[in-house]
Amino acid sequence: MIEKRQFYINGTWVDPVQPHDHKVIDPSTEEPCAVISLGSAADVDAAVAAASAAFPAWMRRDPAERIALVEKFLEIYKARQGEMAQAISTEMGAPIDMATASQWGAGYSHTKNFLTAAKTFQFIRPLGDHAPNDRIVYEGVGVCALITPWNWPMNQITLKVVAALIAGCTMVLKPSEESPLNALLFAEMMHEAGIPAGVFNLVNGDGPGVGTALSGHEDVAMVSFTGSTRAGIAISQNAAKTLKKVHLELGGKGANVIFADADDKAVKRGVLHMMNNSGQSCNAPSRMLVQREVYDAAVETAASVASAITVGSAHDTGRHIGPVVNESQFNKIQDLIQKGIDEGARLVAGGTGRPEGFNRGYFVRPTVFADANNQMTIAREEIFGPVLTMIPFDTEEEAIEIANDTPYGLTNYVQTRDAKRANRMALALRSGMVEMNGTSRGAGSPFGGMKASGNGREGGVWGLEDFMEVKAVSGWDAEMA
Repeated sequence: MIEKRQFYINGTWVDPVQPHDHKVIDPSTEEPCAVISLGSAADVDAAVAAASAAFPAWMRRDPAERIALVEKFLEIYKARQGEMAQAISTEMGAPIDMATASQWGAGYSHTKNFLTAAKTFQFIRPLGDHAPNDRIVYEGVGVCALITPWNWPMNQITLKVVAALIAGCTMVLKPSEESPLNALLFAEMMHEAGIPAGVFNLVNGDGPGVGTALSGHEDVAMVSFTGSTRAGIAISQNAAKTLKKVHLELGGKGANVIFADADDKAVKRGVLHMMNNSGQSCNAPSRMLVQREVYDAAVETAASVASAITVGSAHDTGRHIGPVVNESQFNKIQDLIQKGIDEGARLVAGGTGRPEGFNRGYFVRPTVFADANNQMTIAREEIFGPVLTMIPFDTEEEAIEIANDTPYGLTNYVQTRDAKRANRMALALRSGMVEMNGTSRGAGSPFGGMKASGNGREGGVWGLEDFMEVKAVSGWDAEMA
């Protein structure tokens, strides 16, 4: 069993002040795979003090030097791909091939995209020709508390850490206690890349302990959190006492609107997207809205596609989905599947219990409900498992009404060959992102939502700006700059 009981503070590995062991569970086997220590308020104080001391020099450092250090990190990250993928696969259940490509790859591509954005970013820029001696200065917001979840760990860690580094911030990272091993590897890479002492710090812990201490700390200038809406509300309330900047990436209940003229692969594409990462993605298209004239055929296709999805151990190679992350998630998903049955939705694939052949591990059957309505629990709540809810609609107006009738507003999807309708839908849907006809967002596109899905944007130039303050300067002497 792996033992990782130290934290990374002020450029070195240190023992926690008050050690409290926590077992990390392999969701494929339900057996412990590692032991870490959870931190206390004293550990948070030490990490924040180190970040506070390092901030002035790091913020003043030439952005080109900060960028060069991130480039060095990227080389190390690439060289240690196998280690990172193995850690993610073991601790949160992503199948090893998916962990190697997509889970590791998300961190790699986000870092590359930040570097591209940073190299043309004007940290000091003119206000305009009308004010030749005015400048707008972008500078790091200060010490940042970065709190990340377990479902796409390198995706979320790089979106926060790399952006904060380039922006000129210092930071304390609290990864999820469910998947801490990848973050500890990440800290090793930060150290190897030569990130100065105190700029990047890591303290393991849970939300009520380290998370609360960080979000309420008087010397933390900003909290960037990815996780549940419930936790995001609690963090916002705690942070409000010290008027921190708060960035939230929260839950979702995305609608995938499939019109009668959608391409032949639209339904299959939507089901596979929903089931990816065992449904543990905030931007998953979990509500499939289908125009009534093609609804019956779509239900048949969705049931067939879901029934053909293979479920297997995260340690096995191949194209399959793995377990969900832990027993709590497994039980929540089982309860919601049963709720769908009890409320009258028609179960056409999957259902409660483990897939055939499994009596251990947190494996969930890929599940599809048809004939649901938007007031059912399975259409309202974020399930965070491989469960798809199908709802029929008649008109474009009705589809918009159903899609927007949700507390969430992260990602919606549109499938139609009518370009004018696609554009109308994109403008009418209330979400931070809209993806149409299977086209993914481009490199550097901002990720984020509205309503109960949070605020702020991550990725590319918007991700850099989120970690900066804007300073207006008049009387700038361009000749002396």
